[in-house]
Amino acid sequence: MAEDKDDKHREENRLSLEREAADAEHAAKIAGDIPPRDAPDKPEAPKHRPARRGRRGKTVQEVPSTGHEWDGITEYDNPMPRWWLWTFYATIIWAVGYVIAYPAIPMVSQATQGLLGTTTRDRVAAEIERFDQANAAVQTRLASVELDQIPDDPELMNYATNAGGAVFRTWCAQCHGSGAGGARGYPNLLDNDWLWGGTLEDIHLTLLHGIRDPQDPDTRYSEMPRFGRDELLDRTQINQVVDYVMSLSDLPHDAASAQAGESVFMDNCAVCHMEDGTGDQSQGAPNLADAVWLYGDDRETITRIVSEGPFGVMPAWSNRLSEADIRAVATYVHSLGGGE
Repeated sequence: MAEDKDDKHREENRLSLEREAADAEHAAKIAGDIPPRDAPDKPEAPKHRPARRGRRGKTVQEVPSTGHEWDGITEYDNPMPRWWLWTFYATIIWAVGYVIAYPAIPMVSQATQGLLGTTTRDRVAAEIERFDQANAAVQTRLASVELDQIPDDPELMNYATNAGGAVFRTWCAQCHGSGAGGARGYPNLLDNDWLWGGTLEDIHLTLLHGIRDPQDPDTRYSEMPRFGRDELLDRTQINQVVDYVMSLSDLPHDAASAQAGESVFMDNCAVCHMEDGTGDQSQGAPNLADAVWLYGDDRETITRIVSEGPFGVMPAWSNRLSEADIRAVATYVHSLGGGE
């Protein structure tokens, strides 16, 4: 049995060796039938192109090569087209002339003024002056008529809303937003909730003198006491009055604490906010029962306001804008839909 297995293995090894020898012979035959290729020479860029004859028989010397070659394409040192060079030179001359004639080189305090003495600021000022002169007549009318007559005059109303919109986007949008929707701490001018009144006359007066502006002696002024910081109320009383105020707008609150806070409110807050919490526009005291909150309606914010007191300031515009511009922006704000 063992001898039969050995014979079988020797036979398999012999066949394997014969097969490998046949494969090697076959590969050698195939290799002998295909002649080897010569390696291609690397192209060398000529130093210059050969001379050729021109149309009149004159010898034309071709431009030399730069020595650069890509994929068999040789780069020659051809000169730039004359039209391109002359255009380039013209731009240089133009730039030098511009620097001499117009403001161009920055200095310590200002740029060089140039021989012509003109600036873009002068042009803008001239354009503004031209438009001011064109609108002088309608601005004079706008500044002189009674405020309540502006909405009844189509020409004045059209001018006031357009001019007032431009003034608003320039001076007021930073606080009240470009759409007049306001933000936390800055009133929304689109609704009917007005601290100081939303009639055209009230808006005009607010714009004219501002609110709590220290620079204007006629500014509209009121100040809420700092009940916590000045120790006018203790912590328990503050929590009670906060619960009562939140109950006026149906905000989540502690009913027992709110009931106790009602008496605290009547003793300390009703003089400005009224007994029903609806506020008093003559004092700038907000309505606490309409669910409209300038600084936020969460408990933490209301507690901070009661404890520290808000003191928002709006600048007076009488020393920055003309009467016509103030009336225009007042008309624009009043026309947004929230005016009373």
